[in-house]
Amino acid sequence: MATAGDHQAAGEARASLLLVGAALVALLLANSPFAAVYHDLLAAPLGFGVMGLEIENSVKSWIKNGLMAVFFFYVGLEIKAEFREGALADRRRAVLPFAAAAGGMAVPALVYLALAGGDPATARGWAIPAATDIAFAVGLVGLLGTRLVSPVLKAFLLAVAVIDDMGAILVIALFYTAEVQPAALGLAALGMFAFWTLSRAGVARLWPYAILALPLWLAVHQSGISPTLAGVAAALFVPLGAAGGAQPLQAMMGLLRRPVLFGIMPLFALANAGVSLNGFGLAQLMQPVTAGVVLGLLLGKPAGIVLGAWLAVATGAARLPEGTGWTQVAGIGCVAGIGFTMSLLIGALAFGAGPLMDQARFGVLLGSAASALLGAMLLYAARRSALTRDATGLPVA
Repeated sequence: MATAGDHQAAGEARASLLLVGAALVALLLANSPFAAVYHDLLAAPLGFGVMGLEIENSVKSWIKNGLMAVFFFYVGLEIKAEFREGALADRRRAVLPFAAAAGGMAVPALVYLALAGGDPATARGWAIPAATDIAFAVGLVGLLGTRLVSPVLKAFLLAVAVIDDMGAILVIALFYTAEVQPAALGLAALGMFAFWTLSRAGVARLWPYAILALPLWLAVHQSGISPTLAGVAAALFVPLGAAGGAQPLQAMMGLLRRPVLFGIMPLFALANAGVSLNGFGLAQLMQPVTAGVVLGLLLGKPAGIVLGAWLAVATGAARLPEGTGWTQVAGIGCVAGIGFTMSLLIGALAFGAGPLMDQARFGVLLGSAASALLGAMLLYAARRSALTRDATGLPVA
């Protein structure tokens, strides 16, 4: 009989397949006779007036700054849940994924800078290979099944990905924020205070939080800070529990899960994965941005995760999950090299539109695909090795 976990894993796998499909459709459209129509639709202006403000952006910008704020709100809810009642609630258990995630962000950035750091224009993309796509990574693990990825190993990946996303959010706030408007930032602070007040009062109904979300987003949008950060900040104030046993955070995650996984993320992929491959070859692959992103994701990510985890284990601060070996950690590190959504978002903030962003897109697509393949191969090899040891009566590493 299927369990709730089985249904969730199946849903994550379907969401990942939809995400891959949307990316492939974008690639096909961008390299077809309909390429001009595709790009014109994304560039079409779309505006509205609210609270005395007239806001107009392209369709693509609305997806990046509007819908992705909802995505980040959902990610923020996941982060809070993990820290309060999940794998990161126990400080001793959290040391290993924290160390692995720190290495998994630092090493890819260093690899990128080694290849593309010579020019200030290209160096701005240093954080692109440092990000992990939770939906793709967890979805791939769901496709591989529990025979290749044990529940404890999946929990490790999720913890690393959540911490990674938290780090990516801080990177966006600190390094990819334009000039700040103090007045609008003050209004955003008032909005956050309102969220805090609702949380402290134990308000369990979702509609008061939803009503406050739009003015908060508008204030952050006008402040010069990436509006996606409004989603994360607001999520941190949604209470886990309230009077009468209500669970607002879990209820909101349940409400948003399908729209985010099956709507917002595929739309983002459809809008951002459409890079023209016309003329791309070995010479283009050797461009600093493309090479930095590909090698950062494919080599830097697993190397950083293994290094961070090894240092934590070697110093006695943590230990590997029971039944887990270093080949499996390396495999999970490769799976974490699927950057896609977060990497493309950081690339858009770093480069905007133009040739450098095209190189970044190509690098993210190639690096993520190669990371997924290598991760699956390593996890399969680890499983075969474990079966061989079992058959010969030797202990499983």
